[in-house]
Amino acid sequence: MIDLLGKILTNILTALYEPFGFALLLSFLAMFFYLYAYEPTTAGKGWKNAIVTWYRKFKESVCFRKLFFLAFVTSLILFRTLLNRKMWMNPLSDVMGGWGIWETVNGERQLTTECIENVIMMVPFSAVVLWTFGEKIENSLKKILWQSGKIAFCFSISIEMLQLLLRLGTFQLSDIFYNTVGGALGGLLYYVAMKARKRL
Repeated sequence: MIDLLGKILTNILTALYEPFGFALLLSFLAMFFYLYAYEPTTAGKGWKNAIVTWYRKFKESVCFRKLFFLAFVTSLILFRTLLNRKMWMNPLSDVMGGWGIWETVNGERQLTTECIENVIMMVPFSAVVLWTFGEKIENSLKKILWQSGKIAFCFSISIEMLQLLLRLGTFQLSDIFYNTVGGALGGLLYYVAMKARKRL
């Protein structure tokens, strides 16, 4: 049991570590585009002014920081699901696969943590989305769980359809299910955090 948990933890940490630098750079650049759209007078006067404006905005604006963290988490997910995947000749070859942590490859039983990764991947995403746009959502647990599950479901469907169209990875119904569960867990985490913050 300890070996199994160790392998699962190693796989999950590796999946997070690999795209970390790329996601950080991509989210940093994405926020430059945000600045050029919303503050062209200060950010559009050369790269030095753009960096100074970026730093000042990150330091002063809570909304900017929230959007940066959302871009970072989204970049992590896109790197894991689309941007760093091998081409598949038939993306519909395993539509009903990926439900458990064991799979049989060439007659051998192998551990796979894909289902756990799919749940964990969406927890911070839906939590950060709710944190960023929380003012537009009611504070009841039922509404938060519904919204977070719906957000994760729609995002997961989008990723799976892109995988299907671009032939990057395989289209699997289990991915959509586990991503939606992860989104709902992220909503629950957000709800608990908001309640704890109000009490403090």
